[in-house]
Amino acid sequence: MGINELRVAVTVVSLAVFLGIVVWAWRGRFDDAATLPLQGDDQ
Repeated sequence: MGINELRVAVTVVSLAVFLGIVVWAWRGRFDDAATLPLQGDDQ
């Protein structure tokens, strides 16, 4: 495996990881945290 193939592999893996993080964030796991500043202090 030459240096160019290694660069392509790293680029593809990096893109896959980035897209995985984007999908994970858009699934709504942060809905509770997003509304936290809007909640009152009556805990």
